[in-house]
Amino acid sequence: MRKFELTHIICLFFFLLFLPDLSAQITVPFKKETLKDSIQNQKYADTTKIDSPAITEEKTDPYIEIKRSVLDSLLNPFYSFSIDTVNNDILYKAKFRMNLKAISGDTIYVPLPKEEKHLAPEIKAHFNELKIEKPVTAEDVGRLIKLNPPVWWKNEAVFTLAANESAFMNWNAGGNNSVAGLAKLSIIRKYQKLFTLWNNEIFLTYGLNQNEEQGLRKTDDQILINSTFGYRKDTISNWYYTAKFNFKTQFTNGYKYPDTENPISKFFAPAYIYFGAGSEYNLKKEKLSVYLSPVTFKSTFVLDDELSQDGAFGVDIGKKTRTEFGFFTETSWEKPVMKNVTMTNRLGLYTDYLNDFGNIDVDWVLDFKLTVNKWIKANLGAHLIYDNDIKYKEDTNGDGTLETFGARVQLKQVFNIGFTYSF
Repeated sequence: MRKFELTHIICLFFFLLFLPDLSAQITVPFKKETLKDSIQNQKYADTTKIDSPAITEEKTDPYIEIKRSVLDSLLNPFYSFSIDTVNNDILYKAKFRMNLKAISGDTIYVPLPKEEKHLAPEIKAHFNELKIEKPVTAEDVGRLIKLNPPVWWKNEAVFTLAANESAFMNWNAGGNNSVAGLAKLSIIRKYQKLFTLWNNEIFLTYGLNQNEEQGLRKTDDQILINSTFGYRKDTISNWYYTAKFNFKTQFTNGYKYPDTENPISKFFAPAYIYFGAGSEYNLKKEKLSVYLSPVTFKSTFVLDDELSQDGAFGVDIGKKTRTEFGFFTETSWEKPVMKNVTMTNRLGLYTDYLNDFGNIDVDWVLDFKLTVNKWIKANLGAHLIYDNDIKYKEDTNGDGTLETFGARVQLKQVFNIGFTYSF
């Protein structure tokens, strides 16, 4: 019982202690002279700089005294602030406007327009005075050159026609009249921009020789198409992820002279297609490229019935195609060796994984281009081929039948001078 009475006495004591303040906050109206508006005139677009928010309180009746803490709790947050990085100051922005009613004298608080972000720093840029160090004059304007946009494509097309003629009449030393001609067309389209590389090449060659005693014979015949597409991860690296396509064949029938009745090769007999993926190291300025492909498909086509029945160029007897899977590498390098003389070296190596791995097919072309002037150029070159699938044939006993022997090195050497037109 005593414990219950003691609890009631303590509660009554605290109620009597806080009753005057609660009564003043709830029932007593504000007087006109109780609080004054502490917001100063704005200087920068509703932004007010104040040193310390202060509310001047005038003493009134003792029982009416509003504490600043009570007012802040009613209007929190009363200000938002931001940092002026130029003047190194803190800017306060009022969120409520304090007004007094003329009739009743009560204080009312009118909210200002809301901000999207409060307490966010307001960055003010500060610029130094502009100074002209190198003024532009009328003479300088005349020297300006308008630059064209960069060209990522490099196009080159060259047509060469070379001819050779020999005529003899009552020539004591002897000789045969002959006329020879060679036509070459090369078309190159190269695209290189930042991460992408795409090279396309077409080489067409055809040559004939007319001899007084031997008749018309073919001296050169080639169709060669190359296409290489590469992609690199950045502009610093010279390594490209690369896919490569290569196609080779000839225009007309080839013969083992003087036999012109039985062709040993024809158009698309043979034809070779290489297609693979790998990586290429490419130096644009040095015109050097090294291609490595561990995944390359080689297809051999013999679309002539007689040659396919003979099993020519490595196809099975009666078959017209043969497919191989192996490793292929190709190196191409073009370099000026002296004034007006440019060397071109192209070497291709291939070996089959499934059939005779380590037996390497070789295709090597070495050319020297000699420039006399814009229109006259000479060419000295050699072409070496070794393919284990191409067997050597020769009539050794004179019975008119060609005997088949093993693969041998094929070598062609040319020198010609002629008219060249670039477009």
